[in-house]
Parts: sequence; C-alpha cells; structure tokens
Amino acid sequence: MFSHVTVGADDLEISKAFYDAVLGSLGYGPAVAVSEDRYAYPSDKGVFLIIRPIDGQQASHANGGTIGFTCDSPEKVDAWHAAGIAHGGKSVENPPGIRASGFGNMYLAYLRDPYGNKLCAMHRMTA
Repeated sequence: MFSHVTVGADDLEISKAFYDAVLGSLGYGPAVAVSEDRYAYPSDKGVFLIIRPIDGQQASHANGGTIGFTCDSPEKVDAWHAAGIAHGGKSVENPPGIRASGFGNMYLAYLRDPYGNKLCAMHRMTA
C-alpha cells in the first residue's frame, strides 16, 4: 500500500545503528547510503528511509503517528522489540503481547526510536 516511509534524524549514524538492528531482526538491511543526508532500506514492497530534515530544522516525531512493520510470527515481534531496546529504543504502550481488536487478534510491540518516532511490530494471528 505504501511506496515509502521517511523519518527524520539529526544523527544519521545513531538512527542507522537502531534501524539496522530492528529491521535486521525482520530480515531487512543493512541500510544503503543514498547520499550524505539519507539512508534507505529497500524491499520489494517499498522503501524505509532515514534522512536529515530537508528544511534544516531539527528532527521531530509525528504526534499521533505510528509506523508499523509486519512480522510473520510473535517471535519476530519479540526479536524486533529486543533489538530496538538494545540499540537505544524505548519500549512504550503495553509490553509485547496479544491485543484483541475488531480485525482479530494481533501480537504487537511498540517502541520509540532514538528521535521519538513511534514504531510498531505486528503479527496478525490466525483464528
């Protein structure tokens, strides 16, 4: 559904280490340097980018925004969460686990990256 997702970072190397770990736990990466101001994580379904803000202002996170990553098992969600914590992320919301919703049960974990962007790893559970 999405062509790309971009988050801002003032220190690209801190963000690269974080995203190399969390996206690496899902089988992506490491980052590809696109220019001195951006890194990309290409896949066959889209691209995730970390960039220095183009307007020259400090990076900030979107209030109310969440970037979700699909996982094929609860174990991958847990590995993603652990990799994020180990590389400067902060666990937010509830601990990783099952959440019931109108869309069925999901196994979720939430993190804030080093710049405060809210991330989610999700595995849709079968009925």
